[in-house]
Amino acid sequence: MSRKITNDPELAHKLSRRGMLGVAAGATAAALLGASTTSAAAAPSGRGRPVLPPGRLGIQLYSLRSKVSTLGFAKVFEELERFGYDEVEFAGYSQGSAGPITLAQLRQLTRDHGLRGIGSHVGYYDDGNPNAYTFAQNLTKVLDDAQALGLKHIGTASGPWRYGATVDGWKRAAEDFNTYGAEAKKRGMKFYQHNHAEEFSFATDRPDVRLYDVLLAETDPDLVYLEMDIYWAYVAQFRFGKRVDGTSAPFDPLRYVLRQPDRYPLFHVKDGEHDESVRDGYRMVDVGDGDIDYKRFISAVSRTHGGRLDHHWQAEHDNPADAFTFARKSSAHLHSLREKDC
Repeated sequence: MSRKITNDPELAHKLSRRGMLGVAAGATAAALLGASTTSAAAAPSGRGRPVLPPGRLGIQLYSLRSKVSTLGFAKVFEELERFGYDEVEFAGYSQGSAGPITLAQLRQLTRDHGLRGIGSHVGYYDDGNPNAYTFAQNLTKVLDDAQALGLKHIGTASGPWRYGATVDGWKRAAEDFNTYGAEAKKRGMKFYQHNHAEEFSFATDRPDVRLYDVLLAETDPDLVYLEMDIYWAYVAQFRFGKRVDGTSAPFDPLRYVLRQPDRYPLFHVKDGEHDESVRDGYRMVDVGDGDIDYKRFISAVSRTHGGRLDHHWQAEHDNPADAFTFARKSSAHLHSLREKDC
């Protein structure tokens, strides 16, 4: 299908401070400036091997929730197809005022637009509602729905806080996750947990123990997988780089992945502009407009085990100024990155 990426003067003016060389060399730059191409992904490449593995660019639909709830999935998927996306990660299966839609219809829509449903976020628990649509309250229904959509992964963006912030509390949460992972595996799916910054904080009863390390140690690597939100991991590096007593405790998000690359099938690619005057140390911006070095990160992960591992990259912005502009810019920037520039 012929796709045209429309002219965006503001985007052409605000090219990534880090990505100028890669963008200027390739057809992605032409796409950014308004040239017609067959697609952002299939356009003739610039010099150097693309950093982004072919067929692995997705988007977390939470970033497009305002469009989904008004225009519906069909229109959103049409735009994502034009922008060169391969996959979508769901954040709910309804489309608001656009009207009712069945899971079968939703699965067909993804196929009709050349997309794959790669995963979905569902709540971990809701202790105030025994009938909540969560893993804890409705595990069978959650897995049934994921299977109906043909998903390979089903996960939660809820932190493992159900039993508190102690080491034992996180061990109990890990037991829950192992259970969900075992049930997902029976259906040919992988259960995963998506982090925010706080997962890298320290246990309240053991201020020398990072809670994320408890999660990694206590979950079965054959049952529980991780989706690293790279932005929030970098925020955590800023916020939790010191223990409660003030002693230094630095960590590198990339090193977590490289130690166990097979445990990280999914990633959230969101960007931040470094600013130590704000609590998080970063201000969230569109992908390509910030300071996180995605050439380095994606290249390093993609090279593990000779590039044979199955990694997927989901663009995201929690509150984009314009969802479609964000989606277009993110795809263009990530497709422009070249190995030689790393």
